[in-house]
Amino acid sequence: MNLILKYMKPYRGKITLTMALKFIGVILELMIPYLLEYMIDEAAPKRRVWLVIILGLSMILLAFIVRTCNVTANRMATRTARDGIHTLRDDLFRKTIYLSGAEFDRIPSLISRMTSDSYNVQSFIGMIQRLGVRAPIMLIGGLIVAWTMEMHLALVLLCIIPLMAFITIFVSFRGIKVFRKVQEKLDDVVRILRENITGMRIIRALSKSDYEKKRFFNANKELTQTDIGAGMMMALPHPIMNLFLNVGLTIIIVIGAYRVNDGYMKPGVILAFLTYFNMILQAVMGINRIFMQYSKAGASADRIAVVMAAKEDVRETIDEELLDTDTVIEFENVSFCYGDNSDDSVKDISFKIHKGESLGIIGSTGCGKTTLINLLLAFYNVENGVIRIHGRDIAGMSLHDIRDRFGVVFQNDTIFNDTIYDNISFGRNISMDKVKLAAETAMLSPYIDTLSSGYDYMVAIKGMNLSGGQRQRIGIARALCINPELVICDEAVSALDV
Repeated sequence: MNLILKYMKPYRGKITLTMALKFIGVILELMIPYLLEYMIDEAAPKRRVWLVIILGLSMILLAFIVRTCNVTANRMATRTARDGIHTLRDDLFRKTIYLSGAEFDRIPSLISRMTSDSYNVQSFIGMIQRLGVRAPIMLIGGLIVAWTMEMHLALVLLCIIPLMAFITIFVSFRGIKVFRKVQEKLDDVVRILRENITGMRIIRALSKSDYEKKRFFNANKELTQTDIGAGMMMALPHPIMNLFLNVGLTIIIVIGAYRVNDGYMKPGVILAFLTYFNMILQAVMGINRIFMQYSKAGASADRIAVVMAAKEDVRETIDEELLDTDTVIEFENVSFCYGDNSDDSVKDISFKIHKGESLGIIGSTGCGKTTLINLLLAFYNVENGVIRIHGRDIAGMSLHDIRDRFGVVFQNDTIFNDTIYDNISFGRNISMDKVKLAAETAMLSPYIDTLSSGYDYMVAIKGMNLSGGQRQRIGIARALCINPELVICDEAVSALDV
């Protein structure tokens, strides 16, 4: 949770004010039953009507102030939690964008970490501000006031509360591991769902709908069973605490009745004590809710921290000197394998490409063609050997310096839910003339000319309202519109006719 504390540090002033309002509200709320007891036992028996009216109005005023403090503090807590997690979510996304290829492969379910995990943390931050002061102060203050009013009845509460606290803390800390497992099962469900939505056409084409339904059913069943187990564990303290509190309430009423009958205690004390008992009950249940939410938030915070601690693939240029302007690209004894795979994807690869030359790489599926592109674009770091651009080792070049030289067309380029112009320019402030020239080069302009909105035509999500060839032509135009020094094509014309 240290990571979360770091993001909430800029809001410590607002958090302090929120907790101060909660503190004031709790103290004033604790005064109301005391005034009630004084009204019943002192003012009413002596027929002091004016005092009864004053005490009644005072209780109404205190209740109004308490409500105002609580509502204001709750709203501030919600805004603070929202703004803090908004910043965290932005940084988490930026971190994801700059993860090295190896780290990106190592960390699963980045989507759920940015959505459900961040939401769990946000809920906890809001709750700890709302209940983190109110519940403990209500518990401690209620016990203190109850002790001063009637020591014998307060002893009953002091015997019960430690038992409830032990159960709550024990279950809550075990819940962290359980909820971490729930999030892992949720990751599996999200992954299968994403795969099915992305590959819906191929699933239907191969009549594998029933197979995928069964696959999703099994993953969803495991998630449900794990979630039920976690829910049963976290629900365990609630009935046990209710049992203890009801037993304690019964004992208090019995003891109080005997003491009133024997003249050791006034009736108003019992009424006030029962009110304090209810406050203490709410406080204990509030603390239980805090620990339950902490179990979820703790597991989620750990998952977020894994991403934030991962290695970024951000480098600065070390050597600006162009050592060899004729040899544009050079691979020298390059070897690489993915992750813990013992077999090299590429091994001892060497070649040179000079200025003005082209190189076509042909090979069977899985022979490492795309791996060479991944290494050249520094998506992964070379394990053995050296890759040079204009004679400079790319290990000493910034990522921008490497990638700004290339226009890249992949076989399955991503198409965004945006206009054709924005899909081609891709936020690079490229003029319409250059975009049109690139579209003409990619032979996409004849299609665009048939559209009433032209380059402002809105493309559906993943380009579903385009053909495969049209999507690839947008990818080609996207690569060419910057007039790059080097062009990489990874099976970029597989969906195009001759």
